[in-house]
Amino acid sequence: MSAQPPITTEDSRAGDPGRGLSAATGSGHTAGLAAGHATGHGLQAGLKNRHLSMIAIGGVIGAGLFVGSGAGIAAAGPGILLSYALVGALVVMVMRMLGEMAAANPVSGSFSAYADRALGRWAGFTIGWLYWFFWVVVLAVEATAGAGILTGWIPAVPQWAWALIVMVVLTATNLFSVASYGEFEFWFAGIKVVAIAAFIVLGGLAAFGVLPGTHDHAVGMTNLTGHGGFLPKGPGAILTGVLMVVFSFMGSEIVTLAAGESPDPRKAVTKATNSVIWRIAVFYLGSILIVVSLLPWNSPEVAKSPYVAVLDHVGIPHAGQFMNLIVLTAVLSCLNSGLYTASRMAFSLGERGDAPKAFRRTTARGVPAPAILASVVFGFLAVFFDYAYPKTVFQFLLNSSGAVALFVWLVICFSQLRMRRIIERESPERLTVKMWAYPYLTWATIAMIAFVIGYMFTDASGRQQMILSLLAAALVLGVAVVRERLRRRRAAA
Repeated sequence: MSAQPPITTEDSRAGDPGRGLSAATGSGHTAGLAAGHATGHGLQAGLKNRHLSMIAIGGVIGAGLFVGSGAGIAAAGPGILLSYALVGALVVMVMRMLGEMAAANPVSGSFSAYADRALGRWAGFTIGWLYWFFWVVVLAVEATAGAGILTGWIPAVPQWAWALIVMVVLTATNLFSVASYGEFEFWFAGIKVVAIAAFIVLGGLAAFGVLPGTHDHAVGMTNLTGHGGFLPKGPGAILTGVLMVVFSFMGSEIVTLAAGESPDPRKAVTKATNSVIWRIAVFYLGSILIVVSLLPWNSPEVAKSPYVAVLDHVGIPHAGQFMNLIVLTAVLSCLNSGLYTASRMAFSLGERGDAPKAFRRTTARGVPAPAILASVVFGFLAVFFDYAYPKTVFQFLLNSSGAVALFVWLVICFSQLRMRRIIERESPERLTVKMWAYPYLTWATIAMIAFVIGYMFTDASGRQQMILSLLAAALVLGVAVVRERLRRRRAAA
């Protein structure tokens, strides 16, 4: 990547809409990455192209796809495909906007840094800390889920011990080097990709009656309309499905944070952005289509565990344990990436003066150890709350971070509206990735996100998540505003 000239702290924090494009970094961070920082002062380009490719592909395959899709199918029937398609289209638009900004100026803080530059320091501070909060809560969720599976296999080890082991191992991996994170994620994502691909192939062959060893007649597409129609619960169920699946797409943006630690971030971001359509189409729509085509949507087995039901149907022995292995891989992948993502966001906030200065320190291997340890400490604390106060404290943490994905996407949209004009004015040659039909599709995406946020208030569980998430956002925003006022007073003095 081409290095950006370092800028002074005063320039980067001035909040002036006219400051240079490189001010989105808040420091000479991009230049430091290009130079490699062999002395350990800054992140290093330790991720290989194959790491980035698999992070991009596997980033859209979370445990929620395997575990949570059954509830969505039960709520909307085959129409859940439209729910996934709508949310998938939304994610494609958001990723295109993020890709445009990231290809023009790749930084570790990604959308938080762009919001800082385009909307103001308050926006970068608020969305950065909310995003960090989201992922450290996810650490507890995934550690507990993984521990539950491992306890089922080896009950002699208590669940809390498995959660501790999983967290310690992946923390050590992230602390060692960014390359070790990339290597672990490469294999985790690879297993998920192979599993989904095999699932689609086997399920498709079975649906058309050509899978060797199966004795069922071909069902083709009859299950899509044969049990109450394609929309057995009415068109409104599509929106209910949207609320149930929207948060399973969180993680697609991780590749834009990781790209900053690769040799050619612009190429990595461009490739990931251009491939997001087929990734969502194949892994989400393709696999869910197999489920609702091969089996009746109202089958109790499908509602309980759709992927296990399909594997049982096609005659895969020990389907439940096999799927547990895949889910465990997805859980470990999410935990690994969650720790990486939270630490890089904390590092970026530290670089921009929006977090303790210790967060911007790195080891000789270019690892932001203080940011990693701070993130994992909160993660350990959340795990404790999950075991000690699952229905009170932890449920509050979970609900208050539930709508962060929508807030992140909304901030990306508004940032892109402003950053596009800045890039066109200052460095038009950097627009290697462009948002389609700008600004009309950007505004359409904003309207769709706003609609989903509004619709959440009509759903009991969604309303609770949205209210608590808005309270969390208001609290962080309040801190940002106070900090900014104090900074201006100090500057005036």
